[in-house]
Amino acid sequence: MSSRPTVTIIGADGKPSDKSHPLPNVFKAPIRPDIVQAVHTGMAKNKRQPYAVSEKAGHQTSAESWGTGRAVARIPRVSGGGTHRAGQAAFGNQCRSGRMFAPTKVWRKWHQKLNLGQKRFATASALAASSSAALLLARGHRISNVPEVPLVIASSAFSGAAIAKTSAAVALLNAVGAGPDVEKVKNSRKLRAGKGKLRNRRHKQRRGPLVVYNPEEDGRELVRAFRNIPGVETSSVFALNLLQLAPGGHLGRFIVWTSSAFAALDKVYGSTTEPSALKKDFLLPSNAVAQPDIAKLINSSEIQTALRPVKGGNITKRTNVQKKNPLRNKQVLLRLNPYAAAYHKEKLGQQKAEGEKPKVVTAEFKGLLHEN
Repeated sequence: MSSRPTVTIIGADGKPSDKSHPLPNVFKAPIRPDIVQAVHTGMAKNKRQPYAVSEKAGHQTSAESWGTGRAVARIPRVSGGGTHRAGQAAFGNQCRSGRMFAPTKVWRKWHQKLNLGQKRFATASALAASSSAALLLARGHRISNVPEVPLVIASSAFSGAAIAKTSAAVALLNAVGAGPDVEKVKNSRKLRAGKGKLRNRRHKQRRGPLVVYNPEEDGRELVRAFRNIPGVETSSVFALNLLQLAPGGHLGRFIVWTSSAFAALDKVYGSTTEPSALKKDFLLPSNAVAQPDIAKLINSSEIQTALRPVKGGNITKRTNVQKKNPLRNKQVLLRLNPYAAAYHKEKLGQQKAEGEKPKVVTAEFKGLLHEN
């Protein structure tokens, strides 16, 4: 959650201009990785294409059980003769060339319903996380040369279809300090492990910057300019997608904003008190508590002055202590009985008792003892 009042607008040459813009309210939304992860999982499931094995698979042969009395399993067996296949088991999932167990069907429940308010919360949370340089670095983006996060470029750099060629788009990204991130993506292209190589998913690569524009003012020519740069994606400010804002459900996507798109965020998302102009009955979420760090609250001077001191001091419980026999371990014995050292030193256990042996009581004493 960002707390800066304004954001400087960067020119096409990569130098800060004299213009700035107040930070939109959406960047002050609470950052909730749990909600983002849950919504991302559901949205990713809704993109799946139904699949199933053929209903005929494993049953395209003539086979019949031999019944009992032949000392073989009662599984259906291929009829005929003159070939190795004759007499072999068929149909079962445990058989060679048999069907699978519980063949997959296309009428599986593929779609997962998502709460609209929860999706909007996740989008706002992902946008707020994109303004934190620490989260961007943790996600792996190269932003050491970027002058400021969030990075806002003047819309004048895109006016008149100025960015319609890929060469112009690359030059702009290099000027504003996003070049190292694009280079990282280009060098990350690797061959995929597994059978995805055979299914039109031959390579894997990282994600680079996301360019967010306002189609009403910036036009759509920049989409063709950026689309051939590895890892760079574009999106309209009116159609932001969580799958792009938090790829893999991980917060901290590096976003390059145009100034017109940045200015439109308050219109799209509103604030905590004023509803959005485009999203019906939507108010930005606010933090339930101003300070979510409970440890910091408990250790604050205001709360500590109201608490009584701990009786007996702090007690640290030793965990996973190995129990040792004090009769065999001398150090443990001394810890339990410090007198044992002197007892062994003086050899008190080897000395004889003083005096004579005890005598048997007389009959006279017994009489006195039991006279009553």
